Amino acid sequence: MIVLKSDREIEKMKEAGELLAACHREIAKLIKPGVTTWEIDQFVDHFLAEHGATPEQKGYNGYKYATCASVNDEICHGFPRKQSLKEGDIVTVDMVVNLNGALADSAWSYAVGEVSEEAKTLLDVTKNALYKGIEQAQVGNRIGDIGHAIQTYVEGEGFSVVRDFIGHGIGAVIHEKPDVPHYGLPGKGPRIKEGMVFTIEPMVNVGRYQSKMDDNGWTARTIDGKNSAQYEHTIAITKEGPVILTEQ
Repeated sequence: MIVLKSDREIEKMKEAGELLAACHREIAKLIKPGVTTWEIDQFVDHFLAEHGATPEQKGYNGYKYATCASVNDEICHGFPRKQSLKEGDIVTVDMVVNLNGALADSAWSYAVGEVSEEAKTLLDVTKNALYKGIEQAQVGNRIGDIGHAIQTYVEGEGFSVVRDFIGHGIGAVIHEKPDVPHYGLPGKGPRIKEGMVFTIEPMVNVGRYQSKMDDNGWTARTIDGKNSAQYEHTIAITKEGPVILTEQ
């Protein structure tokens, strides 16, 4: 069942999203060669606590960290660790903020120092794909229109879209309906309605779209060892169009 949110609920989620965006802006200042994703995770934990919020994914199905930190060929759900980032890496930091019971979810990919032209293009294409998906999140459209716009654009740029991980509704809990794939056919899937709140979070690979799972049971990475990037916003559907709740 898809739960439609009231204006009041959306406003509370927007407050959580604004805090999450502020946290990402601070993370951007920290990203450089030599820093560790463990240090970033500790920063996020403390930043949220200072602002009266908590990292919702910490403890979710036994997950131990405030963030997911995925480096290079890791697609998603990478564990923060004490290994230093190096020049040329790309790192995706994903988090869910709980502020007074309202949730917001956003991931952002960062270049570590100077990265290759291929990596720069990957980051640009992935971010553009996110906004092309958001453009389709209009009342009366269907969820499939979002995925089709993303897939068509990404594949036209010579990259691939991950199938195994998708966007999702969000509200009182992290994952609600509807499922929001980043691929597929236009005109398919649930009708988009006012009051829906969901994430769009394309994961884009340089090489093949398939993923494989690490032994930790959480971290997914590309099967060919090539880089992956991800950008994610939480959006609310209004009559006037989609509203990004986690805008940086």
